[in-house]
Amino acid sequence: MDSQQQESHFNLARASLQQALTWYGNTRRHWHYPPDPDLKAAVRPELQKLQGAIAKLDQQLISISTFGLVSRGKSAVINALLGDKILETGPLHGVTQYPRSIRWDLPTDKLKIDLIDTPGLDEIAGEMRTKMAEDVAAQSDLILFIVAGDITRTEYQALYELRQQQKPLLVVFNKIDLYPDCDRQSIFQQLQQLSQESTGTTLPLTPDEIVMVAAEPQQLAVRIEHPDGRIESTWEIPDAQIDPLREKIFNILSQEGKSLMAVHALVQAQKLQQKIADKTIDHRQQEAEELIWNYAKYKGAAIALNPISFIDLIAGTFTDLALIRSLARLYGLPMTSHEAAKLWRNILISAGILFVAELGSGFFLGLGKTALSLESLANPSAIGVYGTAALAQGAIAAYGSYIIGKVSQTYLQQGCSWGNLGASTTIQQILQECDRRTLLYRLQTEIATNI
Repeated sequence: MDSQQQESHFNLARASLQQALTWYGNTRRHWHYPPDPDLKAAVRPELQKLQGAIAKLDQQLISISTFGLVSRGKSAVINALLGDKILETGPLHGVTQYPRSIRWDLPTDKLKIDLIDTPGLDEIAGEMRTKMAEDVAAQSDLILFIVAGDITRTEYQALYELRQQQKPLLVVFNKIDLYPDCDRQSIFQQLQQLSQESTGTTLPLTPDEIVMVAAEPQQLAVRIEHPDGRIESTWEIPDAQIDPLREKIFNILSQEGKSLMAVHALVQAQKLQQKIADKTIDHRQQEAEELIWNYAKYKGAAIALNPISFIDLIAGTFTDLALIRSLARLYGLPMTSHEAAKLWRNILISAGILFVAELGSGFFLGLGKTALSLESLANPSAIGVYGTAALAQGAIAAYGSYIIGKVSQTYLQQGCSWGNLGASTTIQQILQECDRRTLLYRLQTEIATNI
């Protein structure tokens, strides 16, 4: 992707996040309903994270994290990229005890880069490991998964779990000085074999996403023959073979760096908006139930009392629309066209059920409700039959309205990130514009299925 397109994606993402922050941070989003202090307190962490995501975009900060099992050389890879031994490395397992972020200063590049080192995934307890990996991966725009030697099932499982984060990922095979017979194709085939054995499917990875390095080559014994005939033996440390990874990272950032930042921020925003919607639905549950039941009762009573079938259908539809609008105002969640279309279908189905019920009662009783009402004027004995039909239709209408209310809750909850400049809408737009050569393009199916 060219720089202009990336800049467009970047600006779209920032506008989307700012719109979300403005909407959900506005205490008047609930219209005339009084603010709920508990709800305001509950969504404050999500609003702060939205603000943090905007700040990260403004800083143009790319986060690259390293994961892997112990002794695979995660810290060594970061040191080699930095060109300086900043992180401690050693032969003992578990030198890195907690995630650590280091700024990779590139004065000629507009983007800033943070490199995040993590502990070995196999030396942390299950739940703690999962949470650490999720937290770090959630901050990352690009993941480097470091391997060395034969890839174990534990290693593959960790890689598979990280792929579930829908983040661009490179497999970095370290210590190639110790494994000269390994190449990208053999590593790729080994990963695919493990994937087939574990999940029965292929791993969504290409050989181009595997990089071979030697971040901290082993010392070599060197024999020195002096002019005077003396022979001396010494040890030398070869230069790190890190250029393939450095060039790969620079190419990724050049081709899609800002688009990666944009999609990452939008995915984070989509998840945060979903949490806000979930908390809002939960805190307003009692008020919503009362609102839905009131509309259901009024609609049922009105349809039961009204003798004209055509007016039943029109009044019932408008009542359902008023209920949806009232719920949207109570929750303070946007009713987008994406979800409104689905709701309209449900309203039409509800109206259709009422119409079928009208015909069914007419068939069962031999006359429609309208005809029964006219007959009852001339024949008082028909009033009982008319009342039975009216009550049945009123009950059906009330139940239909209740269903519409419950469906509306679900659609309001799920549709919070759609609409114009919604996070989910903007993610789809960016993914559709991605170049086929980019990591984002290869990830678009995985990302799209989770929004």
